[in-house]
Amino acid sequence: MVVNPVFSAATPRPEGARLLADVGGTNARFAWQAGPGQPPSRVRVLPCADHPSLQTAMHAYLTGVGLGVPRQVAIAIANPITGDQVRMTNHHWSFSQREVQREFALDTLLLLNDFTALALALPALPAGDLRQVGGGVARTGAACGLVGAGTGLGVSGLLPDGRGGWVPLQGEGGHVTLPAETPRERVVMAGLQRRYGHASAERALCGQGLLDTWHLLCEADGVSSQPCTTPAAVTAAALAGHIPQAVEALTLFCALLGSVAGNLALTLGAHGGVYIGGGIVPRLGPWFDASPFRTRFEAKGRFAPLLQGIPVWVITADTSPALLGAARALDAAKG
Repeated sequence: MVVNPVFSAATPRPEGARLLADVGGTNARFAWQAGPGQPPSRVRVLPCADHPSLQTAMHAYLTGVGLGVPRQVAIAIANPITGDQVRMTNHHWSFSQREVQREFALDTLLLLNDFTALALALPALPAGDLRQVGGGVARTGAACGLVGAGTGLGVSGLLPDGRGGWVPLQGEGGHVTLPAETPRERVVMAGLQRRYGHASAERALCGQGLLDTWHLLCEADGVSSQPCTTPAAVTAAALAGHIPQAVEALTLFCALLGSVAGNLALTLGAHGGVYIGGGIVPRLGPWFDASPFRTRFEAKGRFAPLLQGIPVWVITADTSPALLGAARALDAAKG
């Protein structure tokens, strides 16, 4: 029997209101939208580890906001959406879409990949939420690429639909095989293959991947990895510059991300630019701009001149733009 603390006889069901969510492997971000076209408000970040399920996190948010229970919900989630049952790749949450819709008595429940939602938000991002890292001027109406590292590695993009609109990509490009170019990168790739069987891009380009890279470099150099036991510790040591293997791990991270982003730009023909989201890169600030990222992004042999002109932007927005993208997806679904 479902215990539903947000419902009572007096629970308001505000007409037109929406619950928006951006659910990652570490945090679930929720927002209230008063109606179509209204800005997301009352944004709350709930650690996933604090809640046994998506539904309990939704209950906690709605109870805390106290505005009632909307009849429309859009959830951007770090996972492929292939059917009713959803099992998160980088977290233990698992649920049935039909059961969630029934539990909250929803008229509409829309689930989409989190980076698909973020891609939908790209055209609306203000200049103040972006920092350009090299390249020239974006070509209006051309395809855009999107990649971002956090708990996992998200990949998406926008393709022009020929009518002035956009088609977002729904894929799992973070799980392509990792492109290693240097001897030290091959050391890391071999170590990841030993540990996981497949050295995907995500295995290196996420928080756990940064920590794994640190351990593998320390192992190769015969030094202790004890000074850094979390991805945040590796990043802090690298930015401080006092542990060579930490500096190398973060440098290698940025270089590999450049290779992956450059591959995406070539694959999509992303003359509209490439956007970098996720939780890791925006925190690096100018360190990232001076890293090998841009050099590796452009290092594509005969096609280097083409890559040199493609702009890259780091998304620096304080509030998750994927919430806006989820709202836009709901607009399209209702339309």
